[in-house]
Amino acid sequence: MRLIATCLLVLMAALFLAARQFEPVHPAIGFVRAFAEAAMVGGLADWFAVTALFRHPLGIPIPHTAIIPENKDRIADTMAAFLQSNFLTPQVVARRMGAVNAAAAAGAFLADPRTGESRLRDGAAGLIADILESLDPEELGGLAKGAFRRQLEKIDLAPLLGNLIGAAIADGRHMAVIESVVRKAAETIEANEPLIKTMIHERANTILRWTGLDEKLANAVLDGLYKMLAETLVVPDHPLRRKIEEGLETLAHDLVHDDAMRDKVERMKLEVLANPAFARWLDGLWERGRTRLLHLVRNPQGALGGGFGASLAELGLALQRDVRLQRVVNRFARRTLVGVSTRYGAQIVRLVSETVKRWDARTVTDRIEGAVGRDLQFIRINGTLVGGLVGLLLHALDLAL
Repeated sequence: MRLIATCLLVLMAALFLAARQFEPVHPAIGFVRAFAEAAMVGGLADWFAVTALFRHPLGIPIPHTAIIPENKDRIADTMAAFLQSNFLTPQVVARRMGAVNAAAAAGAFLADPRTGESRLRDGAAGLIADILESLDPEELGGLAKGAFRRQLEKIDLAPLLGNLIGAAIADGRHMAVIESVVRKAAETIEANEPLIKTMIHERANTILRWTGLDEKLANAVLDGLYKMLAETLVVPDHPLRRKIEEGLETLAHDLVHDDAMRDKVERMKLEVLANPAFARWLDGLWERGRTRLLHLVRNPQGALGGGFGASLAELGLALQRDVRLQRVVNRFARRTLVGVSTRYGAQIVRLVSETVKRWDARTVTDRIEGAVGRDLQFIRINGTLVGGLVGLLLHALDLAL
C-alpha cells in the first residue's frame, strides 16, 4: 500500500508536467493540470502528516515530527490511565461479569470429555512432568529430603506416642497387640526348644544329669511357659496380661508427662535420623516416589483416567443444570475479579506502562504502525484524490469569475 500511494503521487507529478507542456493545445487540459497540481499538494501534505507521526520526514529533525517515538513515555502513561479508568474499575468489571454465566461456561467445558477431561488431565500432567524433568534430580531430591527431615525433627514424638498408646488402651485396641505379642513369644519358645533344653542341661549339676532329672526339669520349664502364655490368651484377668496393661499405661503416662522420658525419646529420634541407614532408606523412598510420579504423569490417560473423567463430567453437568450452584459460582467469580481489579488494577496497568516504556523508539513505531496498517496509506491516497478534486473545483471557480 505504501508503494501504491507513492506511485500515485509520482503519477500526479508526471501528469502535471505533461499537462503544463500541452496546456496551450486545448483549454480543457487546464483542468487536468489543476487536478494534478492540487493532487500533488494533497499527496505530499498527507505523506508529510503520516510520516511525521512515526519518524522525521526525509530524516530532517523538523519540530513536531516523529511524534510517537518522541512521546512514547507519555503515550504509555496515557494508555495505562485509559485502561485503568475504562476497563479495570470495579464497576466495569462487575457489570461485565454480571452478564456472563461463568459457571455454565465452565460446566460445558468440563462436561465435554474431549476438552474438559483431556485438557485438564494432560495440562496438569504436563506441568508436573515439566517441573520434575527441568529441575536437577539431585538438587530436587535434596530439597525434598531436607524438608522431610526437618519436619521429622520438629515433631515432638514422645507426647504423640503417649497419646496414641493412651487412646488405644481407652478403646481396647491394645488387647490385639498384647495377644499378638504373647503368640509370638510362644512361637519363639517353640522354635527354640532344643536351645532352651541345652541351656538347662549345661547349667544343671552332675547329680541332675546323672539321674536324668535335668530333662524333666527342662520339660517342666517349657510346659510351665506354654501354660502361662496360653492362660494369658484365654483368661481376661490373667496377672501377666494385667501386668502388661499396667506397663503400657505407665509408658503412655511417662511419654506425655515425664521430662526424662521425653528427652530420652527425643535423643533416640535424633540418633535414628542421623543414622546412615535412615539416610539410605530416605534416598530409596525419594527415588521410588519420583520414578512412580514420572511414570504417572508421562501416562496421564491411564493414571488419571476413569474416575477422574467421570468426576469432571459430573461437576460439569451440575454447573450446567443447578441454578443455585451457578448463582454461587458466578457470585464468587464476580467478587474475585472485582477484588483483583481493586487490589491489582494499578499494578496491571503499570505493567503495561513500564513495558511500553522499556521498548525502544523503533519498536514502538513499528508496532503501532503495523497495528494501524493499510489505513495509513489510504490516508495518502485519499489526500491525493481529494486534493485533485479540490484543484478542479478551484480552477472551475477561477474560470467562472
